[in-house]
Amino acid sequence: MNPQILFYILIAIILIKFLFDTYINAQNSKHFNDPIPEELKGIYNEREYLKSQKYKKENYQFSLISSLFSVLTTLLFFFLDGFKFVDELARSVSNNTIVITLVFFGIIFFASDILAIPFSYYKTFVIEDKFGFNKTSIKTFVFDKFKGWFMLLIIGGGLISLITWFYELTTTNFWIYTWGVITIFTIFINLFYSKLVVPIFNKQKPLEEGELKNAIENFAKKIGFKLDNIFVIDGSKRSTKANAYFSGFGSQKRITLFDTLINDLDTNEIVAVLAHEVGHYKRKHIIYNLILSISITGLTLYILSLLVGNLTLSQALNVQTPSFHIGLIAFVILYSPISEIANLLMNALSRKFEYQADNYAKENFNPEYLISSLKKISKNSLSNLTPSNLYVKIHYSHPTLLQRILNLKK
Repeated sequence: MNPQILFYILIAIILIKFLFDTYINAQNSKHFNDPIPEELKGIYNEREYLKSQKYKKENYQFSLISSLFSVLTTLLFFFLDGFKFVDELARSVSNNTIVITLVFFGIIFFASDILAIPFSYYKTFVIEDKFGFNKTSIKTFVFDKFKGWFMLLIIGGGLISLITWFYELTTTNFWIYTWGVITIFTIFINLFYSKLVVPIFNKQKPLEEGELKNAIENFAKKIGFKLDNIFVIDGSKRSTKANAYFSGFGSQKRITLFDTLINDLDTNEIVAVLAHEVGHYKRKHIIYNLILSISITGLTLYILSLLVGNLTLSQALNVQTPSFHIGLIAFVILYSPISEIANLLMNALSRKFEYQADNYAKENFNPEYLISSLKKISKNSLSNLTPSNLYVKIHYSHPTLLQRILNLKK
């Protein structure tokens, strides 16, 4: 294929994705003023509902501006031969392939992340603050950014170095070794994420003795579920929004409750949320997601191995010397339509899993407590109660509040 034609194919993919996302978001915005379904009436009073509508509209407008800025800077970078410039800059630093790759991706990542900081700041300290959600201090915001960069430098840099090394050693077979390393890393992170990664950003402590812990232990005993690790995380350090999650498996399994969740819900509602999280474990959703993720990664890496060394990919970005890092950039864009389809299917599966976890909670605990907890969480986060069906299918990893309540009332 002619490199010039491939260049415009890459541009077309970027533009089509942007236009499609813009259309989906615009269609969703048309439902912001829809009447609240009968089953959801009473969650908001009139003043609160007007506030939730304003929150949705401001986020929609912000998303439109930030995505427009992102696509314009990306296109500008393409048309001004930005990849060629960064490639030459990286090659001027060293002759070592791994160093060149690290410098190349380091420049692109840090430049794009710095451009995104004003948007992140505005989202946190203007929009979230305006609606009473933000608890992040400037210090925390800055420290989070540096911590994220440090972790990316160590973990991301390490993985990129290994992958580049494998490519240099084996060329087309590098995907097998890369898949093995990523598989080990993925399992390791799933097991020890809460122990190793979370403490870098948040404080967590075992749930204190008292009514809540007794209620949770009684529920765990009732369903025959061994649960020694129940932790509380200081989510209120950054936001008033509540959450809970299950992580790990085997002896490393643990449930983490945000302190905001404990503040917003009563004891029975928290146990109902925990029953939902236990449902994910009992139905082996963590294992299924892990297997599926590893399988998709393997397929993606195999396809990458067939294309990454192609000279046309490099020439399409006006780089005459084929290299792993340039080929990877072009491949990621070419592969993005397939990736979008995979995400669509993963979200559909995730929504199915959420129903199954809800059903487990319904079978083992009073479903009315889970319903009331979901309503409170939605109200306190000003959730969209009337999203468009198309938006839900594409972007939601959970069923809508209405869908979950109707399912729990069956």
